[in-house]
Amino acid sequence: MTQAERLQTEVLTVFQNHPDRKFTVQEVNDQLELKGASAFKRVVKAIAELEGAGRIQISNKGKFKLTEQKATISGIFHANERGFGFVSIPDSDDPDIFIPKEAKHTAINGDEVEAQIVRDGDPWKNRGPEGKIINILNRAVTTMVGDFKQYSDVEVQKTGFVGYIQSREKKLSGIPVFLSDKGLHPQMGDIVLADITDYPSEDRPGQMRGIAVKIIGNQNDPGVDIESQVYAHGLHIDFPQEALNQANAIPDHVNPEDKEGRRDITDQQVITIDGDDSKDFDDAVVAWKMANGHYHLGVHIADVSHYVTENSPLDQEAYDRGTSVYLADRVVPMIPFRLSNGICSLNPDEERLAMSCDMEIDDRGKIHHADIYPSVIKSHARMTYNNVNKILNHEDPELEAKYADLVPMLELMAELHHILFDMRHRRGAIDFEDAEAHIIVDENSHPIDIVLRERGTSERMIESFMLAANETVAETWYKKDVPFLYRVHETPDEEKVKNFFEFVSAFGIAGVGNAKDVKPLMLQNVLSKVKDTPEESVVNIMLLRSMKQAHYSDELLGHFGIGAQYYTHFTSPIRRYPDLMVHRLIHSYLSNGTGEKVQSHWHDILPDVAQQTSIQERKAVDTERDVDDLLKAQYMEDRVGEQFNAVVSSVTSFGMFVALENTVEGLVHISTMADDYYAYNERSMTLIGEHTHKMYKIGQPIRVELMRADVKQRQLDFEIVLSDEEKKNAVKKPQRKPQRGPRNNNRKK
Repeated sequence: MTQAERLQTEVLTVFQNHPDRKFTVQEVNDQLELKGASAFKRVVKAIAELEGAGRIQISNKGKFKLTEQKATISGIFHANERGFGFVSIPDSDDPDIFIPKEAKHTAINGDEVEAQIVRDGDPWKNRGPEGKIINILNRAVTTMVGDFKQYSDVEVQKTGFVGYIQSREKKLSGIPVFLSDKGLHPQMGDIVLADITDYPSEDRPGQMRGIAVKIIGNQNDPGVDIESQVYAHGLHIDFPQEALNQANAIPDHVNPEDKEGRRDITDQQVITIDGDDSKDFDDAVVAWKMANGHYHLGVHIADVSHYVTENSPLDQEAYDRGTSVYLADRVVPMIPFRLSNGICSLNPDEERLAMSCDMEIDDRGKIHHADIYPSVIKSHARMTYNNVNKILNHEDPELEAKYADLVPMLELMAELHHILFDMRHRRGAIDFEDAEAHIIVDENSHPIDIVLRERGTSERMIESFMLAANETVAETWYKKDVPFLYRVHETPDEEKVKNFFEFVSAFGIAGVGNAKDVKPLMLQNVLSKVKDTPEESVVNIMLLRSMKQAHYSDELLGHFGIGAQYYTHFTSPIRRYPDLMVHRLIHSYLSNGTGEKVQSHWHDILPDVAQQTSIQERKAVDTERDVDDLLKAQYMEDRVGEQFNAVVSSVTSFGMFVALENTVEGLVHISTMADDYYAYNERSMTLIGEHTHKMYKIGQPIRVELMRADVKQRQLDFEIVLSDEEKKNAVKKPQRKPQRGPRNNNRKK
């Protein structure tokens, strides 16, 4: 921002602070406390430019005032539990608009709203624009899950309500839903699902009304907390009877007529490799060395689309669900278990229908030829990741002897995996190494342990093969110039990449590349420079925050994260609707050709499929995350008062989040940092002590004590454990209220 632009911002702020007042130029100059003729001339010029831009207007008496017509925008309202909120504009880099508590109209979290800008942002003061909500365009919340508070018989007769429910979500907990006596009548302590019938209004700004449609269970029932999260996120639990009838009518074996038009490859030594506890197997693989020295890789995927036919009850329900959701104690499946664990699962020694992708790959990972076709296969073995890793690492001679006929192929597969991995690495695929936690629960769905999953060669090998198949299928059908569904991950925004490069420069990593033309290889090089260093975790975290979110699209936009020009999801049709749709597309083009009528059909359908599946994927991710947070809070509830080693995972103006070695995260609030007054440095994302100059930054190891575990809110509060020397040098601090976050466009949550 130039000096002239900065002065314009300051002049405009004068008018915005007094929207109904008229000013002379001298009065504006006095408000800014500027001195001298030169400064006055600059103010005159700034006012003239603002008037020309329509931001201010001149009266017939030569005075200026703020233009009454203010800009309006449409966006999503993000509520804060303290009452205020922000409006963000989807798919836009514009700053969020701060909405004060008194200006939020009747909006609740997630609503699509129309907002009017009442004050422009000022980047010099790190202040975003401010607005007020003038209209609710679309309500995001149509149902609510909450704890039921029962009314007495007298209150029921007087009000017509049996009681009310209160959400456990902070952003919704302040808006009770009063339940009509026309619905179900829960008991005190029940967790209830209600349909919303009336939203907040000017007469009732702090309440909603609804009808109880399901009593999920008593708050003390085993597993009810998890089930309430499933309902709270709007997931489907039970299948419609029409869908179940269709599933039950499907044979549990492959019939002769099912094989028509398919290639029989049951003689090939295909195998499945999955986790120990997997029950559905939707991918099988086979590999051999070809006469020309190349590798044959066959990836064979369960052909769910043969059974889940277009527009059938099963298809409509799978489309609505979009994906299976995997929780610690249950799976919310996309298709009924009778199919996912039965005829659609590539069980050993059973004929199964598949969609196959054969690839010829050289020793540099280049695919020379590919063939995609419907097939009939028979899995020769159900292998597990653990057992394959033991075989490849020569850890279990008895296991090697048991699978002696498969060992040569497994070793060849490991060899091919390394070739494919090196190929992806050369082109810049970004390989994040995040620890994945597995929460173990008992028969009552209560967490009893949290263990970290380790990925060995077998897990990475199957990942390499699935990536290769997904890329091959996408490239094959893109080059046929027909409508198709792609998995896309767009290039990060220039500003976010620039900020990331500035951040890593603090670790001595400079000259990374041009943020205006960022390539995956640039970011991969950054990760390679910090590998196995104390800074590795922080750089991983900051890079992830700089990236865009992957989604589905009917346009080929590339996949930045894996450095792929062509990419789709083809390999998991049991649990992902996009994969099922890709199989359906391939069948359609192979059977009906690629004429105008066929293309027109898919051209009309695919944009909605891409949008729906992207939305449902996000919903599934949010559900899985919230359930994990719930279980982690339950697991830590009995550990209040214990001390832990942790790493700072995020730093904010109100404190810092820390992650324990088992991936449990919690907050150290700035008000509990008792040894000094700490200020937040936004540029370096650090907290710095006013007197001691002690600094806390992302990635820093610290020792913390668990002070509070709030299971209902899924939150943990920690305090820093100070050494004797730190206690000795601590600044004596008077009691004061906890610091609140600033009003800027980074405070959505």
